[in-house]
Amino acid sequence: MNIIDDYGRLAIATQPEFSIPSERVVRILNEVIEVYGLPKQIVVDNGPEFTSKSFLKWTQEKGIDIHFTTPGKPTENAFIESFNGKMRNECLNENWFKNIEEARRLVEDWRNFYNSERPHSSLGGRTPEVYLRCSA
Repeated sequence: MNIIDDYGRLAIATQPEFSIPSERVVRILNEVIEVYGLPKQIVVDNGPEFTSKSFLKWTQEKGIDIHFTTPGKPTENAFIESFNGKMRNECLNENWFKNIEEARRLVEDWRNFYNSERPHSSLGGRTPEVYLRCSA
């Protein structure tokens, strides 16, 4: 699961898993909210972790608008699809992971690189961290 800020393209969280139940999604989002604040909207696909009663109840309790992308229309969530492709090409396909713990560690290292060192054409050649600092 990847959580990206649409405005500044900051990779807020990456969570490599074989599968992720909705309860874990909610727990991760609660941790993210503690650091970054409550989002107005979350854009998600139609995976079972996002269509479950527990996730929908959580978004309602938090007052978060949820937007489900249309199945088969990845362009509706282009920025996350772009991020997923970059992570796959630059991190996942470049490493052979011995176990899930190693995958988590290497993906987290790549997320930090993505946010602080990797220039983004959509941000005028700046990193997400620099872009958000300049926008504040």
